Amino acid sequence: MTLNPATSLPLSLALIGFGEAGETFASAAGWRAGNELNAGACDLKSERLAQAQTLGLGTGDAQAVLSDADLVLCLVTADEALPAAVAAAPLLPKGAIWCDGNSVAPGTKRAAAEAIEKAGGIYVDMAILAPVNPARLDVPLLLSGAAADDAAKLLARAGFRNIRVVGDEVGRASAIKMIRSVMVKGVEALTAEMMLGAQKAGVVDEVLASLDASEKPKPWAEKAAYNIERMVTHGARRAAEMEESAKTLEGLGIEPLMTTGTVARQREMAGRKDRLI
Repeated sequence: MTLNPATSLPLSLALIGFGEAGETFASAAGWRAGNELNAGACDLKSERLAQAQTLGLGTGDAQAVLSDADLVLCLVTADEALPAAVAAAPLLPKGAIWCDGNSVAPGTKRAAAEAIEKAGGIYVDMAILAPVNPARLDVPLLLSGAAADDAAKLLARAGFRNIRVVGDEVGRASAIKMIRSVMVKGVEALTAEMMLGAQKAGVVDEVLASLDASEKPKPWAEKAAYNIERMVTHGARRAAEMEESAKTLEGLGIEPLMTTGTVARQREMAGRKDRLI
């Protein structure tokens, strides 16, 4: 059926993929089969379906779970996001909203949207901006697409409390997440490379203390502007310095994967005329 998001009519919710995200949301919200919010789950792994059953959700194959769905949360692995949309598209009731919460590129989301909408479904790009634990239903959700406002109302009815619509273009929400991940996951990788070197050199405490002493909290707009200006002004010199940092890591037997990338980016930014921020 096609649901009016503003009403209190029963809501049929389908989870495609019942991994950490699906289980966390279902557990936190108390989703169950047969309630006013009727929830079901589909997963390729039998142990995940067993866990869904333990929580009280209905389970079955995609056709069974999607047969009367009003709202679908697709929460599979990144490599399965597009195949899942293509496979599920002909099974969706006309007017069902497919919220694609997978961490994939905007182009992948647009290809999935084409498959869903060609079959009569409604596609919404959903980006999950933080780990689902411990945030659970307070995890930030960004939505984009023509039906993003309708999806936001249904997601709120399902229990989510931190939802923001960022535009009517499929791919906009995922662009925010994936570009943000360049920094978030990049810092993680840089941290690992730094700590591997510090441990090998026996200077962990000194390196961390030095970072504590020099780190000054700033809003990201200020931090980004400062970092870009430093690279434009001093990128060539900093690239040369980072080449020596790469040699330091190599001398310790550590492949400088992130550091060699830094060399290339510093050199490319040196003297750049166009303003990035």
